Amino acid sequence: MLKTIWVLIDDRRGSVNQARGVIKEIDTKKFSIIEKEIAYTKWAKLPNFIRGRTLIGLTPASKKKLIAPFPDIVISISRRTVPVARYIKKLSPETKLVQLMHPGNSGLSEFSLAIVPEHDKNKRHAPNIHYIVGCPHGVTAEYLKTARKKWAEEFSALPKPLTAVIIGGGLKGKLFPEEAINDFTHNIRLLQKKIGGSLLITTSRRTGKYPEKLIMDKLKNFPQYDYLWGNVHENPYAGFLACADNIIVTGDSVSMCCECTATGKPVYIYDNDHVRWLTPKHKRFIQSLIDNKYAAPLQNAHKANFKPHKNPNVAAEVARLIEKL
Repeated sequence: MLKTIWVLIDDRRGSVNQARGVIKEIDTKKFSIIEKEIAYTKWAKLPNFIRGRTLIGLTPASKKKLIAPFPDIVISISRRTVPVARYIKKLSPETKLVQLMHPGNSGLSEFSLAIVPEHDKNKRHAPNIHYIVGCPHGVTAEYLKTARKKWAEEFSALPKPLTAVIIGGGLKGKLFPEEAINDFTHNIRLLQKKIGGSLLITTSRRTGKYPEKLIMDKLKNFPQYDYLWGNVHENPYAGFLACADNIIVTGDSVSMCCECTATGKPVYIYDNDHVRWLTPKHKRFIQSLIDNKYAAPLQNAHKANFKPHKNPNVAAEVARLIEKL
């Protein structure tokens, strides 16, 4: 009989991509995987030590999905899903809990396994924590091969080489700072002056309309293909990763950076030590990628030819740990 895994899916795209990268690697001959989509009310903003082992903060429709029979394993993917996982554990003590990212101090001991990035080693340690570089994701060789077949013709008329520019920007409700934007686009122009070719530009929900306009104005003179947040046509992100010769990515998203470095292509991460923008955690994460030669700083991209090490996707490693539970 198959063991059952519930995956708590919410509206955090980066966390969802991590979870789906892991479950894609789990042996479906042994495990039945069910995604439980979670939607929140305003009460989900309460700290987890208040929400505890309850369904406070979930919509009524979401609560109706979380009933017996309960699974053998629950995969929780974000801070907000931790109380939900603990609620299931309260009703079904034999269910094992797995958390992607640090669950916080409230209920940490209830998790059989917590998958925590090395840049979060400053948080509370426990025997049930397994550290990884970066985060799991779904960018595999097969993913890139499929995307290349689909998108290569779309970009075929653009001058080569192709440089993907993957832009996040905003953090904790604050926009991408204008000073950082000026520096970011300046370094892109320096790299393009050196290598030529075209830009494949995409922005995200966090970028914001004003920063997006500034960026596009400053890069408008280069041959390019763009997909800006809110565009109605199909998102070419996978095609950008698959078809680009080089990749530039802002350092605010752990998921985006790890997905980019999984391509094995030269990846240049943007940070700015002179603008208070990224958190110390982000800076530790970026440094871990640079130290492992998975990526290089964008500011140095025009000075030297960077030959990267391919960042192994840890999704398979995490999947094996879950299966052993």
